[in-house]
Amino acid sequence: MQVGIVGLGRMGGNMAARWRASGHEVVGYSRTSPDRDVASLEELAGKLAAPKVVWLMLPAGEPTREALRQLAGLLSAGDVIVEGGNSRFSDDAEHARMLAEHGIGYVDCGVSGGIWGRENGYAVMCGGADEHVRKVWPLLESLAPGEDGLCHAGPVGAGHYAKMVHNGIEYGMMQALAEGYELLEASEYVPDVPKLLASWRHGTVVRSWLLDLLVRALDDDPRLSRLSGRVDDSGEGRWTVEEAVRLAVPAPAMTAALYARFASREPDAAALRALAAMRQQFGGHAVHAAAVG
Repeated sequence: MQVGIVGLGRMGGNMAARWRASGHEVVGYSRTSPDRDVASLEELAGKLAAPKVVWLMLPAGEPTREALRQLAGLLSAGDVIVEGGNSRFSDDAEHARMLAEHGIGYVDCGVSGGIWGRENGYAVMCGGADEHVRKVWPLLESLAPGEDGLCHAGPVGAGHYAKMVHNGIEYGMMQALAEGYELLEASEYVPDVPKLLASWRHGTVVRSWLLDLLVRALDDDPRLSRLSGRVDDSGEGRWTVEEAVRLAVPAPAMTAALYARFASREPDAAALRALAAMRQQFGGHAVHAAAVG
């Protein structure tokens, strides 16, 4: 199958390589990447045979919206655009409506796997009309590690919504691993914390890819001394918490994990003052989650 991909960063470039390895013909465009095959969106559209499929892997917000606007004028009825970046799910309905005016299909697709997806495969969750998803299904299958790693989650918006919740859960899991590591390091009982954590990768209920990555990081830097302690957020954790508030769904673990990331960016003195105020407000209860970076 032929596909044009816009955005050849760490995710997009690796996805293009995985498609090529699966036998697909890929035409890649990026404003800056030396690996691009064409120099403009116009050239990309001209290289593709109808019905055309274009996959976007761009930053959420205006970069994605601008690319969609340009492609709407370059593609034709019957073509399909897949939006595979980390856009907010609420943007998808407007994107789909705008493209539908030109007869162009729209599929929103959450992709998880990071820089390791090229080798291991990507978990793929997509949203859109059945007819549009069917047109791009061979591409989705080639990205996924197997049929169990691929899901048509629902109508337009469902793919990005699923990926948003996935990332909110990831925040909570990472926070729990960080707190467990800190507790083990502070204890006098466990002299070799990396060795213990490595043993948890086999047979325990907390074994996971995130634990694997933590063990790998400790192998490279046993004291994690090269880490700054600052943790940014991509936006999806915030959107998850906003949705929890909108739907009145208690989400304390994901919310605390998001706030811990906020606290990690504060100067130490300001963070300590904030923690002291919180302890006073809540009757002296520890607010440990907000102190872990």
